[in-house]
Amino acid sequence: MNVVWILFTAFVFTAAKTEEKVNDRPIIGILTQEIDYNLNKKYPNQYHSYIAASYVKFVEGAGARSVPIWIGGNDSYYEDILSKINGVLWPGGATYFFQKEGYADAGDAIYRIAKKINERGEYFPILGICLGFELLTYVAANRVEHRTLCSSNSQPLPLEFMRDFRDSNMFKNAPSNVIRILARENVTANYHHYCVTKKDLRRVNLTDEFHVLSMNRDKKGLKFISTLEHKQFPFYGLQFHPEKNLYEWVTGKNIPHGHNATVVSQYFANFFINEARKNSHEFRTKEEEEQRLIYNYPVTYTAPQNSTYEQCYMFKKSDRDGLLIENDI
Repeated sequence: MNVVWILFTAFVFTAAKTEEKVNDRPIIGILTQEIDYNLNKKYPNQYHSYIAASYVKFVEGAGARSVPIWIGGNDSYYEDILSKINGVLWPGGATYFFQKEGYADAGDAIYRIAKKINERGEYFPILGICLGFELLTYVAANRVEHRTLCSSNSQPLPLEFMRDFRDSNMFKNAPSNVIRILARENVTANYHHYCVTKKDLRRVNLTDEFHVLSMNRDKKGLKFISTLEHKQFPFYGLQFHPEKNLYEWVTGKNIPHGHNATVVSQYFANFFINEARKNSHEFRTKEEEEQRLIYNYPVTYTAPQNSTYEQCYMFKKSDRDGLLIENDI
């Protein structure tokens, strides 16, 4: 009896210690990107960068808050902000990888720094969605362009899982109903003109670095990677848009909005934020945290302007520059 009691006490103590490490106030950094071409037409030369509000809602709906991460910073800026947040989301969008001080430059710096954070024993996740998925393999390939042109716009699809997909962080604990829906129903919203194929990964020597979890075919039958994760670090990529199922309502784009589509989208949000809860970074003061949160910026109802986004956070260069200067950049 005494031995049983000792073992039980040890288990409770260990469980309590493990629970103490969970961060129940996670903050996600969402990378801004160059102002969308269509948004710039509607709001000519007013804004420098933006974040679609659906990405902010995506993390909030799973129990996190968000801060914008500015493009155009240097390594010291990205090191500073990553030391205070609990994960990074790279959103989808329409921009190029070669623009100076743009989305890819920032992603490259974040990737290098996030690897170092994980290597020193601090769990730090990245989630890339659509263009962010492509950015993940692009920066891992030392910025060698390897994507393939494809035709997967307004294309809802089921996932074609690889045989070992359960041997992954992303899906090992996924409920059976989520897997069933993903495998059988058109619930993943695809809106991309570039794909990453297995051949593309081989060409840049990334097959040993990433675990491919599912595949899909575009409208012309081209087989592309739809989900993957890094084999060493908690870095994840979704070629489809889970946030659209929940928060984007433009018509004519075949966005899945049914009950099952929302169930699987919420799974991906919950998965990522649970990963971020394993990180304990925090801002130095409550005042600094409050100053950085997305709530400091107005959200604009852009759908009436024929935007593909219901709402957007659009930032002026002065929004970014004030905080970059504060960090001696």
